[in-house]
Amino acid sequence: MNQTKKESPKAMPLFALMLVFVGFFLYIAFSQNNQINIAHLSVFLGLFFMAISSYAIIRPDDFAQSLKLFPRANAPGYIFMLAATFWFLWNIKTENMADYKDIKHWFYIGFGVVGIGSCFYLRDFLAVRGVAVFMLLVAKLILDTQRVYMFSTPSGDATEWRLVFAILGYAIVVVAMWMVISPWRMRDIINWGVSVRLRIYVKGVFWLLFGFLLLILGLKVF
Repeated sequence: MNQTKKESPKAMPLFALMLVFVGFFLYIAFSQNNQINIAHLSVFLGLFFMAISSYAIIRPDDFAQSLKLFPRANAPGYIFMLAATFWFLWNIKTENMADYKDIKHWFYIGFGVVGIGSCFYLRDFLAVRGVAVFMLLVAKLILDTQRVYMFSTPSGDATEWRLVFAILGYAIVVVAMWMVISPWRMRDIINWGVSVRLRIYVKGVFWLLFGFLLLILGLKVF
């Protein structure tokens, strides 16, 4: 597959949504030190899911082509892998690692070399590996956010709808770890999922409704 085909113009809407997604979480990581109100996180995720699912429903053919190109696309791979690398290094910097403070610099060197080196020497399915590592960090943020909500909100005011985030976070962890180990599985899942237009519509409606639920939770419940 040549470079032009990998970076098809039809993939630009999804690419733009990807940049918004990555940019939002990097802003939370670096500017807000991984701290975000659960209501704001719920609204953002709800709007994101609604946007991407609406595009799938309205433009199913373009959506399908974009997804099929993603596993071996170079640009998303570089963006996700580098974003995940710098986010992880930032977490090392800000986390309390008293037991490892004397060797902390080796963590910077080791993980930095692995992350950046992957962009040069592990480019096969780099996009899948990159998004999987990035989503592990997103899952950590989601789980930490709902945990802060659980312990900081008075018991009478807290809602068990927070469990939506707990389930979502752990589901992301399981899927992301599977994708890191077997990145070609994403290609197979995508090919199966978009091979029939009805499957695109069904999954699109599901994620649209789930996004709407998160939006309502963020605006009215949390």
